Amino acid sequence: MAGNFWQSSHYLQWILDKQDLLKERQKDLKFLSEEEYWKLQIFFTNVIQALGEHLKLRQQVIATATVYFKRFYARYSLKSIDPVLMAPTCVFLASKVEEFGVVSNTRLIAAATSVLKTRFSYAFPKEFPYKMNHILECEFYLLELMDCCLIVYHPYRPLLQYVQDMGQEDMLLPLAWRIVNDTYRTDLCLLYPPFMIALVTSVQLDYSVLLFKDDFPVVTSPLDCGCLMISQACLHVACVVQQKDARQWFAELSVDMEKILEIIRVILKLYEQWKNFDEKKEMATILSKMPKPKPPPNRNPLSDSPLVAGPGATR
Repeated sequence: MAGNFWQSSHYLQWILDKQDLLKERQKDLKFLSEEEYWKLQIFFTNVIQALGEHLKLRQQVIATATVYFKRFYARYSLKSIDPVLMAPTCVFLASKVEEFGVVSNTRLIAAATSVLKTRFSYAFPKEFPYKMNHILECEFYLLELMDCCLIVYHPYRPLLQYVQDMGQEDMLLPLAWRIVNDTYRTDLCLLYPPFMIALVTSVQLDYSVLLFKDDFPVVTSPLDCGCLMISQACLHVACVVQQKDARQWFAELSVDMEKILEIIRVILKLYEQWKNFDEKKEMATILSKMPKPKPPPNRNPLSDSPLVAGPGATR
């Protein structure tokens, strides 16, 4: 593992250019609108999160699995490997890399089967269709794609340092940590260094108005002033941050404010789309439009290969 982020494979190989990412995605956008693709990102991140929680994994393991998932589909179309197979494969690999301990084969398959049946039956009416040999083969493709660049830096550690430096750990950290978790439903982990994401979430409260309704983040209209505050449930946190004067704190860091604002815009867009996203009503239709894997030429269409179509696909 590199001693610092700037010497790591994460920075040198896996901070991608936004235009290149969009170019690679065009194959899928022939079948899906940009909004539908965003919703797929949210949905499969939710699947990985649910699977990780079912297995009682640490949040960092779940975050690493999510980054692996996004890295694969940043380079390949959704039709290359069924995302329903890729999700548990990423969890399986991340649990080993993050030294959580190897999740047993039986436990992983049982967890995937249970999560799809109990949490996502509205999208996957059939049982989890894959076996452990599929996951092991898929893991090989994933390792090959990432060139064995397995160490992932996350915003959690710098976030903790920032809120401690601001002297607001108790008040800011829970909400900021939650926003960091939400950023994995976007492309931010592929485009920006984690310390920038941490900076945004630690003072996101100064730039946007977030209203938590039914335990869900909703973006409302921003105020006209340069330093914004949070309404209702988050009002006290915002007042504490404003007394700290986070703008001066930012100036002392000499960060690229244009990039910080870009990240903020992505987070606000996420919450705006998430607010209007009814998974149970929409996902079945979106998944039916998603490009599906096809059996390779000269291969039995009933083969156990993980490259065949997933649940609900037309062979």
